[in-house]
Amino acid sequence: IFFLLFIFSSLFLSCSDDDGGSSNPAEENLFGTYDLQQVIVSAAVGADDDGLSSTNLMDEADCISGTLIVMENMTWQFEQTNFTVTSITNNQVYVDCSGSSLGTGAWASDGVQIAFQGSSLLGTLQIGTNSLIKVEGDDLPGVQSYVYVKRQ
Repeated sequence: IFFLLFIFSSLFLSCSDDDGGSSNPAEENLFGTYDLQQVIVSAAVGADDDGLSSTNLMDEADCISGTLIVMENMTWQFEQTNFTVTSITNNQVYVDCSGSSLGTGAWASDGVQIAFQGSSLLGTLQIGTNSLIKVEGDDLPGVQSYVYVKRQ
C-alpha cells in the first residue's frame, strides 16, 4: 500500500496543467498576423514617375507585399514578394518584383528580439510596439530595414 501511495503521489505531483502554451505575457503579445508596411531605404528615391520621392520603398512600388504569422504553438508562416532595386540616376530607382518567398519554422524570443529558425530571410527581428523590425543597414540600392505591423 505504501508503494502504491508513493507512485500515486509521484504521478500527481509530476503532472501539471501546462497546455504547452506560453505563460510569458511578452510572448503572448507577439502572437498574431503582421503585414509588411515599410521597406526603408537609405535615401529618398523615386520609382513610380509621380515626381515624389520616399524612403519607404512601398510608397514607390505597389508590387511589394509581405505577411508574417506568429503562432501560439511557437511556429511561424511567412510570405513576401521578391524584389530587386536598381539605381538609375538622380535618386531614381527601378524596382523589379518577381515571385515570392515562402517559409515556415519555429520561433523563440527573449522579449527584445524574436528569432525565426529556418529562415535566412527573416533571421532575427527587433520587437517594437505592435511591430517587428528587420534591420539590414544596407545603402542604396539595398534596404535599411523592413517593418512588419501587427493587424488589429
